Amino acid sequence: MGHYDILEKNRGQTIKTPNNPSKIIVIDDHDIIRLAVKYIVGEREHLCVVAESGDGGEVLSLCREHLPDLLILSIMLNNRDGLDILIKVKKEFIDLPVLILTAHDENKYGIRAFQAGASGYLNKRFAGAQLLTAIDCIITGNKYITPSMTQILASWVQTGMQENAHEALSAREFQTIQLIASGMSVGDIAEKLHLSVKTISMYRARILQKLALRNNAELMRYAFDNNLVLDRRE
Repeated sequence: MGHYDILEKNRGQTIKTPNNPSKIIVIDDHDIIRLAVKYIVGEREHLCVVAESGDGGEVLSLCREHLPDLLILSIMLNNRDGLDILIKVKKEFIDLPVLILTAHDENKYGIRAFQAGASGYLNKRFAGAQLLTAIDCIITGNKYITPSMTQILASWVQTGMQENAHEALSAREFQTIQLIASGMSVGDIAEKLHLSVKTISMYRARILQKLALRNNAELMRYAFDNNLVLDRRE
């Protein structure tokens, strides 16, 4: 089949052609994941990975340089928090759709990702079978929501949109409770997030107040009980 015109889809959105492919940026700190995404995306002529990086600090500069049609972003990066990056990206590129590709199930980060502006959330375990479907869904102007994520969203709405107390935490507060629960000190967290010790201490105080906790021991128990402790499966 020769060159073909852009196909109009959903509210004026388009599926692009080999002459004008949709540009994708991939951010993940595992080389093998970026390679796999590029391989899968390479199966479609209307898609093209124009940039990739394992450094979360490069996301905004890459988006400014390439003006992508889609950003595929990991939640856990070695030097940055993916949800924090997502918030910053959406502030500068409000119309840029972002697909979260992660090793974590939807019940851990799904709601928070959509609240931060994600257009889709996909577990890496299912990327081989669902990645292209998710990409095509998102670049045509839709949200990609898996059946399990649909159930989580329905439950979230039915329970007043705040099933757990920690869902009232801001993105930074949520990040802070995870890092405290992983055993990091306030000083270590401040260094990791490039913030002052005073700021992290403020976040900690807010967390204790919002969750009605008295100290770090109770905070850590809460984090373990609610499956908030960071892991490095990504």
